Amino acid sequence: MAMKINTYKLLRRAQDLGLTILAFVFMLPTAFVFFWMISLALKSQVENTSYPPIFLPSSLNLQNFARALGGDFWHHTWNTLIIATGTTLLGLLLGAPASFAVVRWNYHRLALFTLIARIVPAMCYLIPWFVLFRQLRLINTHIGLILANLTVILPLIIWMLISYFEDTPRELEDAAAIDGCSNYGIFWRIALPLAGPGVIATGIITFIFSWNIFLFAIVLGGRDTRVLPVAVYSLLTFEEINWGPLAAAAFLITVPVLVLTMFVQRYIVSGLSFGAVKG
Repeated sequence: MAMKINTYKLLRRAQDLGLTILAFVFMLPTAFVFFWMISLALKSQVENTSYPPIFLPSSLNLQNFARALGGDFWHHTWNTLIIATGTTLLGLLLGAPASFAVVRWNYHRLALFTLIARIVPAMCYLIPWFVLFRQLRLINTHIGLILANLTVILPLIIWMLISYFEDTPRELEDAAAIDGCSNYGIFWRIALPLAGPGVIATGIITFIFSWNIFLFAIVLGGRDTRVLPVAVYSLLTFEEINWGPLAAAAFLITVPVLVLTMFVQRYIVSGLSFGAVKG
């Protein structure tokens, strides 16, 4: 009996070790990308363009970060924060009731059409949006970029929240309806609080998607609403690619999302696993 227990423990440890090694192998390319980005940001232009490549800087060069933070960096950060927050809040405000209606009244065929906006390449929306926004004077405005983002993000929000509302107990909603609660009351008082972890996870993922806005911002935006990804793209010139400031700016853009993910990762995990175990 003791031998069987020891064998089971050895197999369990070998399995855990194998999964750890497998996770390390899959994470290695991603970790190398971050390492190389930081290395480029801390090296001079001579070291960044040398061959063979130099992986570790000979001395810490913080001038790249100073150049990246100079100019209108904080203004671009503020624009990105406004657009990402506005897209997230408005997307949840519209997507949560739509997802609840799809689940409660079985509008799955209608919800299927919302995937068209997600399947169609975002490039196809640029000309119609540009013509419409120019007529409405929404070019180079925050609300214009928020509405453009919702075109491709709202279907994602709806389909993520559908799975969460499907896992809420229907008996509680029926009991509330018998007690005289309206459909809006059932949504706000019963369904939405129960699907809270899923709503939080969806909001975080939506914010990350909106933080990385580029295509709509470069066409429908302007100097007053320039976001961080577009500002980094503007560092590329035809004469020379200055890798140091470019990598430093990319690192500064990535840090807020990484910090946000570290602090709210438990909400993401609980939201994505919401309803996974029943009974």
